[in-house]
Formats: sequence, structure tokens, C-alpha cells
Amino acid sequence: MKRKIIKIDEAKCDGCGLCVPDCPEGALQIIDNKASLVSDLFCDGLGACLGTCPKGAISVEEREAEPYDERKVMENIVKQGPAVIKAHLAHLKEHNETELLEQAKDYLEEKNIAVPSPGAPFKGCPGAAARDMRGKKDQVSRQTSKSDDADYKPESVLQNWPVQLQLLNPFAPYLKNADLLVSADCVPFAYADFHRRFLKNKIMVTFCPKLDQTIDEYIEKLAIIFKENEIKSVSVVHMEVPCCSGTVLIVQKAQEKAEKVIPIKDYTVSISGEIM
Repeated sequence: MKRKIIKIDEAKCDGCGLCVPDCPEGALQIIDNKASLVSDLFCDGLGACLGTCPKGAISVEEREAEPYDERKVMENIVKQGPAVIKAHLAHLKEHNETELLEQAKDYLEEKNIAVPSPGAPFKGCPGAAARDMRGKKDQVSRQTSKSDDADYKPESVLQNWPVQLQLLNPFAPYLKNADLLVSADCVPFAYADFHRRFLKNKIMVTFCPKLDQTIDEYIEKLAIIFKENEIKSVSVVHMEVPCCSGTVLIVQKAQEKAEKVIPIKDYTVSISGEIM
């Protein structure tokens, strides 16, 4: 059958192994100093391992593969203990894989193993743990105190974590039908009203188009985001310096790769902190 499944670029993989803990299904192992997909049966194609690869060596492709087998996966999962069981159930719930979640619970009940609530803490790097904060109350609009008032407490309107594109999981649930804000790294430091003016009600993605060494991987990951999530709008904000204009180009190339046409609202911020 043809389905989504993990693909590993061996030329990019340095064998660090950071992806392995984020695949409790047991689909990934380090073999001959490279990450390897050991069985199609164990890979659900949901991309939990994508966000922790520092080299951008992991992607999702659609190809002929053996059907994913939840029962065989559960045989691996239960051997790793309650924490891994919880992490796996949380992974399925996060991606709305209701049928697979029920299969996993049925397996646990058959084996007389207690079914934990699927809310496990993230096993991998805390900086890459996906957090959906869209339910947080919007308090920025209610702030009336002046910034020099001792009682003034500005509230963050950040709705997602992580924000760095290198760490972002392109299948994170908060990306579905999102209004996307793509910002160059320096902008929030230069523009004082960044949260209220740009970030409010948007999902944040940030990177440096000059210093980051993974631009091709960024284009690939953004293309997956555009292709798989039905992004509603794209706002790009970057600094006035010439090297920062590449932010827009990266987004445009990603849309081309994804064969998507989403109008881009392009904002330029001056070094003195003004919208040009």
C-alpha cells in the first residue's frame, strides 16, 4: 500500500541518535553510525522524530510500504515501561489517530496492563517538545497600563512552542489551518511591539536566513508545512539589512516546492525599530 513514512538522508545524518528516543514505536535505530528505519511496520509516518534531528536528515515521504501495525508496535512499547506507553498514547491522541489509539488501548486491556491517561511528558529534548497554547486567554488587548507603570504586566501571546524552524514538527496540531508568522530572528529585539503588532493570533516560526546553515532543510520543512496543513495566511517580517531579505525568498521557494500559492504579507523593520 502507498502511505506516508519516514525517510532518512544518510548523507546528512551524523548518527547522533537524538531521534531514537522520540520514536517509542521502535522504528528507528542507530546502525553503522547512521539512523535507520528498521521496519515499515513500526513507522506511523506522523513525524514525532522530525523536530529533534539537528541536521534535518529526516523527512516524510509517500511511498509503497507495509501497513503500519499498531499491535506489533505495542509489543515493543510495553517492554519499555509505563512512561513510554503514556508517551505513545499521547502521540496518537495529539495527531487525532483515534482508531490506532483504540487499538493500542485494546492491546493493553487484553494483556491486563493498566491504560494510562495519554498525557505523558516529552521524552526528548525539552526545547523540541511541542506545546499548543492557543487556548490561553488573550490578555494583551485588555492591558491599559502604561509600560512605565509599576503594575504593568505585559502578557505573551505566543501560541506555540517550539518556534525555531529547526526544532518545529511540521505535523504539530497547531499548524492546521493556521495563520503563519515567519520572522527573522532579530525582529523581536528591534521591534518593541512585536507581540501585539505581529504575533497575536498567529503561529510563530523563526530562523536566521544569513547565519543558519540549514536553509535547504528549512525550505523542505516549510514546504511540508504548507502542503500538509492548509495554512490560511502567511506574514513575513524581517529586518531592513540586505541579508535578511532572504526570509521572504525562503518562504517563496517553499511554497513553490509545495505547489501552493498563499499570498505573503511582507513587513520590513528598520534597525531603529520602525515598520518601513
